[in-house]
Amino acid sequence: MAASRSYPTKPSPADAFSAHARRSAHPKLAEFAGELSFELDPFQRTACQALEAGHGVLVCAPTGAGKTVVGEFAVHLALKEGRKCFYTTPIKALSNQKYADLCERHGSDAVGLLTGDTSINGEAQVVVMTTEVLRNMLYAGSRSLDQLGYVVMDEVHYLADRFRGAVWEEVILHLPEYVQVASLSATVSNAEEFGEWLQEVRGDTTVVVDEHRPVPLWQHMLVGPRMFDLFGGETADRELQINPNLVRHTQQLARVHLPYGGRRGGPNTRGKGPRPPRFYPPSRVETLTGLDAAGLLPAIVFIFSRNGCDQAVSQCMRAGLRLTTDAEIDEIREVIDEHTANLPESDLAVLGFWEWREALERGLAAHHAGLLPAFKETVEELFVRGLVKAVFATETLALGINMPARTVVLERLVKFNGESHVDLSPGEYTQLTGRAGRRGIDVEGHAVVVWQPGVDPKQVAGLASTRTYPLRSSFRPGYNMAVNLVQRVGQDAARELLEQSFAQFQADRSVVGLSRRVDRNNEALTGYSEAMHCHLGDFDEYFELRRRISEREKHLARQNRQSRRAEAAKSLEKLRKGDVIAVPGGRRSGLAVVIDPGLEPMGEPRPLVVTEDRWSGRLSVADFTSPVEPLGKIKLPKHVDTRSPKSRRDLASTLRNTGLEAPGGRGRRRSDATDDAELATLRRALKAHPCHGCDERESHARWAERYERLRGENENLRRKVAATTHSLARSFDRIVALLTERDYLPVAGSSEGEVTQHGRRLSRLYSESDLLAAECLRVEAWRGLGPAELAAVVSSLVYESRREGLAPQVPAGAVSDALAATWRLWAELEDDERRHKLDRTREPDAGFAWPVFRWARGESLEKVLTAAASSGHELSAGDFVRWCRQVIDLLDQIREVVGAADPVGSSAVKAVTAIRRGVVAAGAL
Repeated sequence: MAASRSYPTKPSPADAFSAHARRSAHPKLAEFAGELSFELDPFQRTACQALEAGHGVLVCAPTGAGKTVVGEFAVHLALKEGRKCFYTTPIKALSNQKYADLCERHGSDAVGLLTGDTSINGEAQVVVMTTEVLRNMLYAGSRSLDQLGYVVMDEVHYLADRFRGAVWEEVILHLPEYVQVASLSATVSNAEEFGEWLQEVRGDTTVVVDEHRPVPLWQHMLVGPRMFDLFGGETADRELQINPNLVRHTQQLARVHLPYGGRRGGPNTRGKGPRPPRFYPPSRVETLTGLDAAGLLPAIVFIFSRNGCDQAVSQCMRAGLRLTTDAEIDEIREVIDEHTANLPESDLAVLGFWEWREALERGLAAHHAGLLPAFKETVEELFVRGLVKAVFATETLALGINMPARTVVLERLVKFNGESHVDLSPGEYTQLTGRAGRRGIDVEGHAVVVWQPGVDPKQVAGLASTRTYPLRSSFRPGYNMAVNLVQRVGQDAARELLEQSFAQFQADRSVVGLSRRVDRNNEALTGYSEAMHCHLGDFDEYFELRRRISEREKHLARQNRQSRRAEAAKSLEKLRKGDVIAVPGGRRSGLAVVIDPGLEPMGEPRPLVVTEDRWSGRLSVADFTSPVEPLGKIKLPKHVDTRSPKSRRDLASTLRNTGLEAPGGRGRRRSDATDDAELATLRRALKAHPCHGCDERESHARWAERYERLRGENENLRRKVAATTHSLARSFDRIVALLTERDYLPVAGSSEGEVTQHGRRLSRLYSESDLLAAECLRVEAWRGLGPAELAAVVSSLVYESRREGLAPQVPAGAVSDALAATWRLWAELEDDERRHKLDRTREPDAGFAWPVFRWARGESLEKVLTAAASSGHELSAGDFVRWCRQVIDLLDQIREVVGAADPVGSSAVKAVTAIRRGVVAAGAL
């Protein structure tokens, strides 16, 4: 059948008038849209119209839906209005990518870039930056904020990140009111709640939510060599139904196979029958070959392990897999040469450059945090251009980098979160599979989960169909934040500002239900109080007497039990082999002969006995209600085998022939309550109380018991409400108390907004260990260190080992002494944090001290990495560069804080120069 061709039709007069009205109402949007090569989607148009009308916007849409168009329109507005626009991103790679995009569109003169280690044209009209840079500018009162009209917060859902999320809220709270904020977020289920908070703290904010994926996503499971659709239609309630063929096939395989990598001889494989065969999922080569044959490349294969990604590339290389043409190989080589031109030739071998290059020429690559930045940027560009066909990646690739694919493959639904292996959440599954389907290129995207025994299609369907990923704030005050807030607005205003955070907004909402329960309980308590009212007197007073009597009786009973237990234990210690005793009750009651006294030096005695019923075992104090006294004694053989039925039978017969009998039940021991003066006084007061003679006394008492139970429950609820309400302000107060003790903030009574000299230093240190760094500077723990030595010591405040290992070796002498001083300061600080009930500062980690020390002294990359590996602290080149740049960042801050003329500041300047060379300097924009 011939394909039909559609021709453009002339719009109706009504449509033409509507389009003209739209252009007239929003002329800047009309101009912006006219420059685009595609039509704006309704959600993009709505958000852009709100921006042009002067509102802030929150845009929540799936990955790949085109949210960034709204951010680009904010840039367009700023340029047209002669104002500034800051475009913030959560990670440097995304900042670099967005900088390149905006330069291509508006020219490099109009666009700048500011990240932790890069500064290009920082006073431009449009500046792309990481969110931390903007936070630091706000606290410093930077002149760059003058004429700021728009701030785009890309990937604003990062505020849920438990390590860095607070930065996003700090920026939103501190931006001047006149700045319009365009917040771009992945799909979250509580967008309205987030929007309400933005409206409360930023003013008029339009919330635009779009859950429609521009490219449909098909879900599949790869079972052996066969690909199944995950869903097979809809139910009558329009709910997606799991493919019955998939369920049947996987159940059949699960019955006859062990999991891949599973142990043989498990609980289901015992016996003499043949062991079930092990299930082998398709190899990575087979998976990629199958996807290629089905036209489903390029693909991202998520493997939650760096080594796993590198090994996957090696497996495909060994198998001879090639996914590129000769023409594509020529293009790939050009891109590689462009990105790696600055790499020192002497380092190429240790970087694994030639193996990496060959893999790229075959259309294969790994992508993870351990890659050299230049390598990672090369992979990203080649994949976006469709030259690399398969990327094996960790989940970090899903965090905002624009690398869409036609297909996403998940080998497992479990990942290691740094502490343990955990299942993927629906939000994480959506974030990963959201990369499938390239807008404008693919008609549809595909998500493929590789099946193996133990993976239930229902579990996968649950991940794929869940649409509830609430955004939860991770905001909490820290030392640097507290000092900056006090310095800018004073302590009282700082506390009020924290009360405005999204974290407190959510916390306050969470107690609404609890507060309502408290109110309902108060109404019920009023009714109970009326029901327990007695016309003869104060029933509250009478019930209190009953309660005190009950508590005293329980106390005396406990005391009595403890006394009896102590007496019984003492008597058991006196038992000897051959003693005949009586077990007073329970299943073992009757006569028993002691085989072994069972005396324990650190515990209660547990005699081994044989009873007249031929039972053998150890008794404990719990088996006796009173002291044990031997009734007689029988002579036992030198060795008694209590496991022998014959031996037990002979001993039981001997016991019965002794003529001894277990004593009958003794009279109850006189209770201590009988002689207790306090209890007697309370009982007399009870009988003398007017309410004691009331006919309705027991009815009143039942209502009083209900009243007490409900009152106790209500007190617990009130405590929960109190602990949640103003929780951030209380945490802030504890931080302020610690900082005041350590002379970073002045004592109470000083003028508002005043901080000490040490406080001003702390306000400019932006590090996870900010207060520890400030303490080291305050007590001059690092004075006298040379450049390489200072770099080694400072690294302990930024480096974090990926796994527990051998204790790191450190350079002897000045470095070792300075590290010891740093550890002592950390221990003192941790003690203070524990006393003030604050989160603990992370312990310094010297695992990077030797590598950065060697590098700063000028040693080669090969020598540095080889030495690290031989000491049990292996580093990839990418990790080495990343940690070096973080050390440089903190050294730069130290230099700014103490000044280049200070000995420590001078060493910091020289250390930065010594570290920023070779691969560390290469690839930085």
